[in-house]
Amino acid sequence: MSKSLIKSTAVVGSMTMISRILGFIRDIVIARFFGAGAGTDAFFVAFKIPNFMRRLFAEGAFSQAFVPVLSEYKETGSTEALKELIGKTAGTLAVVLSGITVLGVVGAPILIYVFAPGFTADVTRHDMTVDMLRITFPYLFFISLTAMAGGVLNTFGKFAIPAITPVFLNISLLAAVFYLSPLLDNPVMALAWGVLLAGVSQLAFQLPYLRKMGLLPRLSVDPKHPGVKKIMALMLPALFGVSVTQVNLLLDTLLASFLVTGSVSWLYFSDRLVEFPLGVFGIALATVMLPNLSKSHAAGKFEDFSSSLDIALRWIVLLSIPAALGLFFLAVPMLATLFQYNAFSSHDVEMAALSLMAYAIGLPAFIMVKVFVPGFTARQDMRTPVRIGLISVGSNMVMSLSFVYFYQHAGLALATSLAAFVNAGLLFRGLIKEKVFKPQKGWLMFIVKVLLANCVVGLVYFYDYGATQWYDWGVLDRSVHLALEILVVVVLYSVSAFIVGIRPHHLRKTKRIHAVN
Repeated sequence: MSKSLIKSTAVVGSMTMISRILGFIRDIVIARFFGAGAGTDAFFVAFKIPNFMRRLFAEGAFSQAFVPVLSEYKETGSTEALKELIGKTAGTLAVVLSGITVLGVVGAPILIYVFAPGFTADVTRHDMTVDMLRITFPYLFFISLTAMAGGVLNTFGKFAIPAITPVFLNISLLAAVFYLSPLLDNPVMALAWGVLLAGVSQLAFQLPYLRKMGLLPRLSVDPKHPGVKKIMALMLPALFGVSVTQVNLLLDTLLASFLVTGSVSWLYFSDRLVEFPLGVFGIALATVMLPNLSKSHAAGKFEDFSSSLDIALRWIVLLSIPAALGLFFLAVPMLATLFQYNAFSSHDVEMAALSLMAYAIGLPAFIMVKVFVPGFTARQDMRTPVRIGLISVGSNMVMSLSFVYFYQHAGLALATSLAAFVNAGLLFRGLIKEKVFKPQKGWLMFIVKVLLANCVVGLVYFYDYGATQWYDWGVLDRSVHLALEILVVVVLYSVSAFIVGIRPHHLRKTKRIHAVN
């Protein structure tokens, strides 16, 4: 990975970290004000549906199809052709999104029946969810156009602005809790209005930067434009393949709607903790990789393409394993420190910890999928991730239905993690089989060294595992002890990695591509 890629990943990662920290503050506030009950279950479902579609359409299929075509126009076409593509894509997308939004608002009861059928047994919770969904669903329109604007900015190397944009979601929800909720008869409804405000503000934030670059789109509906047709053709198979993890998480919510009240919320809060390393590193790396891989493919630089994937995978192995161990062994301390106040009880912590430990097992696979999928979509191959995605979702459904009987909501999380390994493994095999990825030399020793370094820090985690004093401490003691433990582990892991022989040159491109020995 070149210095520019590392720098760009660091920029996106740091911006994402700011957003994730604000996200934790947002979730702490939600937990303290509303707990884990019928109201929060209703909101999390009403938010998850447009958020799922955002990741499916906007950050998923659309971005994976739009960025390679945009990169191709940027590398081989004129500036006017590029502007025309952006304008006609934006106009066509806006019309499609408008239709979907109207259908979503009108058909909210049907969507709730499809995505959370267990809610129908509780009329109050069901009706509250429908009302919230009618407010949150238009978020899809604004955030999808925001994702398109972000794709343009990323293609031109402006990674910081799209990466910091999600901050507005957290700010909007916090404002809704503190300022709007006291004015409503049902205070939790304020969260739905906060989501809608977030969609508008995120799009408004990015438009001035497009104008400054001279790329603010002049909307024009033209689905017959060659570039738009190509994007649409690439999107159709990608709709499923690039968002398999989200499909699996949505299946968790569907099945959890049949479980005891609070199950949806427990899964949400544990998923939020997994999203922190996934967003700061995995999504940041994938965001930078897609335009760079697309550029390498368009320019015919196939060795650069393979080498970028190789080094990205080394970074994943180096960082995701200790992060997964941390989430697993520090599940209770993290959840107690962040959420166990007021309405969020110690029982909620224990239940959410079970699903967090299960999700932690799949963290390396979640990140690998984020990086492996661009290895296909950057070459405009959408079919392979779809085929593999179908296998992954099928395996997740079988495992979820099996595990939920024995382990309840934690079984759903475990099934999602194991399905992610199925997805990542098949994607990896596909890249090798198609000979677009040739591993560089030294992989065997690199993995051995990483595992040795993790064994050392694993001892620290294991020593503290199962401690109960976290429930007795106040917020200051919890925060100090958790911060110190994480700091000790980070320092110890860095020192251990150096002692076993991991050096910076192991994480950079070599001049030639070698087969693995």
